[in-house]
Amino acid sequence: MNRKDFFKNSLLTAAGLVMAPGLMAGKQGKASFFRLREINGHWWFITPGGEKFWSLGINHIDSATLRYEESGNIWEDRYDNSMKKWLEQVKKDIGSWNFNSVGWVQEVVTRELENHRHSRSFTFEEYQWLDMPYGHMLPVIDSDQWEVEVKLPDVRSKSFSEWVEYVARDECARLKDDPKLMGYFYVDCPVWIHTIPDNDWRGSLLDPDMEKTEVGRKEMHDIATAYYKTLHDTIRRYDKNHLIFGDRYELNRPISKIVLMAARPYVDAFCFQCFKDPVPLYNDLKYWADILKMPVFIADSSRTMNNEPEGQVHGRPFRMHDTQKYEQTLNLIREIPECIGFHLCGAYAQNFVRRSGLKNHQEKEGEETLEITRINEEMQRWGSNQSL
Repeated sequence: MNRKDFFKNSLLTAAGLVMAPGLMAGKQGKASFFRLREINGHWWFITPGGEKFWSLGINHIDSATLRYEESGNIWEDRYDNSMKKWLEQVKKDIGSWNFNSVGWVQEVVTRELENHRHSRSFTFEEYQWLDMPYGHMLPVIDSDQWEVEVKLPDVRSKSFSEWVEYVARDECARLKDDPKLMGYFYVDCPVWIHTIPDNDWRGSLLDPDMEKTEVGRKEMHDIATAYYKTLHDTIRRYDKNHLIFGDRYELNRPISKIVLMAARPYVDAFCFQCFKDPVPLYNDLKYWADILKMPVFIADSSRTMNNEPEGQVHGRPFRMHDTQKYEQTLNLIREIPECIGFHLCGAYAQNFVRRSGLKNHQEKEGEETLEITRINEEMQRWGSNQSL
């Protein structure tokens, strides 16, 4: 066993992620699940094995990247058209890069005015083949800020409740006994009080002018409460075991304190997406942590730069992660007592839409991957050195 594998296995063991057979999903008997705990003034995830855990995750994992014409026969020759075989390799790669979790698996696959869409979530079986701690996105409402096709629903309506009931029955009921599941997300960048030019036609969930009057503020609170309570109570009917992270708020857009305070009784932690430089990102996360006084984490973030003249695809340059800013961001936010993790807006493999990734579409590792591996190793060491 080489040094990297030894170090990685030691970290997994210390984090309680080498699970005993009785903790594997689908087994009968008493299992434990990820929890949150404040220890010596700092918040942490607590693993099913009872150890503290700072989630250092990678997002966006999609096998279709390997089925471009430009990728050749990689998918058939290496993986025999098998998701199981491919995900076993994904797990090895993520571990070798010193990440300890997977945040959000869906990958952006089109980014046009008519359809800005992501790949599907993993199935229960695919999460088992991946065999790592993970977060799962529930398709509860199309209120993502990039969504331009779908009208926003009334979150107090019978139709919304019926849809949430189906999602919980279809997805949470299958995932409820999996100790590898860290928790549930709802919407990435929800348009609670903002729009973008492409979807201004449908408006936001709440009119920001409502904040100007006492009556309006109460109505905002009542609507947001109905949304979060409906989701929380429905999920809990099918899954009493896992954490709820709720929406992933966009720190580059307006955020309503009224909405977040309405969510507070119905989520276990608050998560944010942010693509700012390290110091502004830190300042924004610290601001909300001080207000909410609950665990927080960055659920999706990166800083990238064009990778010219290394190559272009379809007339657009590939992008590299800015590893200096990545390291600075991690070193800053880990000092926020409420911060329990950071998930890199990867991707695992570079497609022609996102154009950034730790591997390319032919499975060659990017130039920055080795440096990210080193930074992650230092972060893992920091986490393991923090006393209980």
